[in-house]
Amino acid sequence: MSDTKTNTTGEHEEGRDESAHELGAAGSRLSTAPREETSAGLPAMGVIGWARWFWRQLTSMRVALILLFLLSLGAIPGSLIPQNSVDEMKVQTFKEAHTTLTPIYEKLQFFDVYSSVWFSAIYILLFVSLIGCIVPRTGQFIGQLRSRPPGAPSRLTRLPAYTTWGTEAEPEQVREAALATLRGRRFRAHTVGDAVAAEKGYLREAGNLVFHVSLIVMLVAFAYGQLFKSEGAKLIIEGDGFSNTLTQYDDFKSGSLFDYDGLTPFSFKLDDFIGTYERSGPQTGTARTFEAHVTYEKGAYGKPQKTVIKVNEPLVVDGTKVYLNAHGYAPVVSVKDASGKEIYRNAVPLLPIDNNVTSTGAIKVLDGYRDKSGKKTQLGFQAFFVPTFAGDGKGTMFSQFPAADMPVLALNAYHGYLGPDSGLAQNVYQLDKTKMKAFKDGDGEALKQRLAVGDTMKLPDGAASITFVGVEEWASFQITEQPASGWALGGSAAAIAGLAASLFVQRRRVWVRAVRGADGVTVVEMAGLGRSESARLPEELGDLALTLHELAPTAPDPEPAGSDSVPAGSDSVPTGSGGATSGPETDERPCGTASGAHKGSEPAAGVGSGSDPGRDPGSDTVDPSSEEPAEGAEK
Repeated sequence: MSDTKTNTTGEHEEGRDESAHELGAAGSRLSTAPREETSAGLPAMGVIGWARWFWRQLTSMRVALILLFLLSLGAIPGSLIPQNSVDEMKVQTFKEAHTTLTPIYEKLQFFDVYSSVWFSAIYILLFVSLIGCIVPRTGQFIGQLRSRPPGAPSRLTRLPAYTTWGTEAEPEQVREAALATLRGRRFRAHTVGDAVAAEKGYLREAGNLVFHVSLIVMLVAFAYGQLFKSEGAKLIIEGDGFSNTLTQYDDFKSGSLFDYDGLTPFSFKLDDFIGTYERSGPQTGTARTFEAHVTYEKGAYGKPQKTVIKVNEPLVVDGTKVYLNAHGYAPVVSVKDASGKEIYRNAVPLLPIDNNVTSTGAIKVLDGYRDKSGKKTQLGFQAFFVPTFAGDGKGTMFSQFPAADMPVLALNAYHGYLGPDSGLAQNVYQLDKTKMKAFKDGDGEALKQRLAVGDTMKLPDGAASITFVGVEEWASFQITEQPASGWALGGSAAAIAGLAASLFVQRRRVWVRAVRGADGVTVVEMAGLGRSESARLPEELGDLALTLHELAPTAPDPEPAGSDSVPAGSDSVPTGSGGATSGPETDERPCGTASGAHKGSEPAAGVGSGSDPGRDPGSDTVDPSSEEPAEGAEK
């Protein structure tokens, strides 16, 4: 077909600036990335000069990557150190256990990383950097889309990929065929003078811009979600319900701009909790079924609907999600006074402390009890519950299995003042024994007893009794409203797609020139230029050349005057088109003569038609000149 050449990487890099200057508009930049500007002698800069310099630095890709790295680095303490925004109890526990580190962490705002001054500064600077980078590049990219590919340079042989041949087709026909071929390959192409200019790979720069815009969308979505989010927890015993109002939550947190009147109106009731566990094998005790059957209503007068909430399968009501978080047991106890009157009956939720749901908590009786002298007082019981008791004499009070196979409740009894009206917040799962006294048994020891279902613990002097009636189950739910989470997910997906496009799509330009030579044969030249070095460009150019060659085949070589063939050993070599070929060209190239080819070029592998380059058509004689390459030719 022709001579196809690709410059070596070193030669291409050394002459890139010079070649771009010589190629003119054809060698203009294929990217909208900001150009680094350097100067040997820097003049004195005023305030405006320094402001411009700072803005260029802030909007550079290097600074954006540094800020993104710092943002990731800043999130590490937020993941390893307890945060006030997540669990204040864990923060307090950490502070009590690390008295030396606590003052340092507080000064560095490590307990409030995501709302700290330094993290917010990094966040805002990254946001500004991305916007300052995207806005001008978007304008330049739109300008590139509206403009046409530049015309062909005068010397196509200087481009990284090049091929040429001669044809009997008219130049206009070659250009029309090239235009149709390139447009069929989804190139943006048009005719400029004696050549067709085409360009492809705009998706690369589009992907780059999509990636940066997606990062901004993600940053905005995360910030908006943190400002307007709400999150609360509620523990519900079977048979009880919940209404989405602020007073119903056990714990509630929200963003600084959240509107409490904007809580989604709905309610639900926990009908039943079902949990099953693996009973044998290495995974004994692992949950197999973990689901809450609920009845919910939308709005104040919505129609009741039944559904099942499972792990990672929340109930969704108008953007608010109800997640199933945890499960435990609530022993049902009954307390009676000396006359046998029931003064307290309730299912008391206890908190698990291990995987087998061994639980602990407190039972508080605030009203209705009088001591032996008739004085009103309060009762408190320290409770320890195991759903599956090992049995008497086993030496352990910890549960052997998560299911309630053999529930046992251990109680320590106290009387006195629980402090409900002291004005201080109390933990319902802990018993404050500051103003409480333990009941004593007959031996003078603290009164304590293990109860199976139906057993009763009698307090001294016949003052009262407490009976273990049965066991209910409870489930803990997390109710969250996280706006803009869909935008964050969409931004993440778009960022991945844009990054893939910017990495795997190559921006490139192709030119096809067709002019009539002095001997009347049309000389076809094809060349390509890519944004970066790639082996795909010569391959694509060769494929395009093969397609165009079928429409404009190689012209047959004219026979030398006065001779029917070239004798073996002759020093004369047929040049095909009036001597336009330099160097030892063959009588028949895969696509004809290499008119206009540069010296020392060689045919590209896989581009030719497969004929022997040193064999004269219609003859078995091989031209000896094809056996040895000319001086300076590539091997």
